[in-house]
Amino acid sequence: MEKMSQAMEKMRMLVGIEVEDEQQHADEEESSFAFMDDFNRNCTLSTKQRLYGFAICLVAGLTCTLMSLLVFFNPIKFGVAFTFGNLLSLGSTGFLIGPKRQVNMMLDPVRIYATALYLASILLALLCALYVHNKLLTLVAIILEFGALIWYSMSYIPFARAMISKIMVACFDTEF
Repeated sequence: MEKMSQAMEKMRMLVGIEVEDEQQHADEEESSFAFMDDFNRNCTLSTKQRLYGFAICLVAGLTCTLMSLLVFFNPIKFGVAFTFGNLLSLGSTGFLIGPKRQVNMMLDPVRIYATALYLASILLALLCALYVHNKLLTLVAIILEFGALIWYSMSYIPFARAMISKIMVACFDTEF
């Protein structure tokens, strides 16, 4: 039983789940995100539940994303399935670190523009697929969404966006 407790503690540290103490709880009450504080306080999950929620959402998101390839030649269905898969995958990390911490990380000054571009491209893809019903616009929106997803994901890796920018400039530099 002792080894199981130690293993769970290591897993908590690995995925970034912090053990709440009274000081942290008091700091959260003074936060400006009152809605998110109430949400976090009322939706406490055990570590096991968090890991299950993460795994289920991630697998469901990846399944939707991969299954969207089956309807690739119907851009409207592809756009809805691909976007829904991305939303599920994005939401899966909320189980690990909590919704408040995820929103804070998404709104961090380092990645605020990447987050805004990614969320706007998701909305644009859904708008083109569900309301406009234009296959070409939906395909363009999905390409934009995929690029924004890569750019947003790279914002979590130190210096990754700078490296990609330098590689793109080097590849498309027309000076000889």
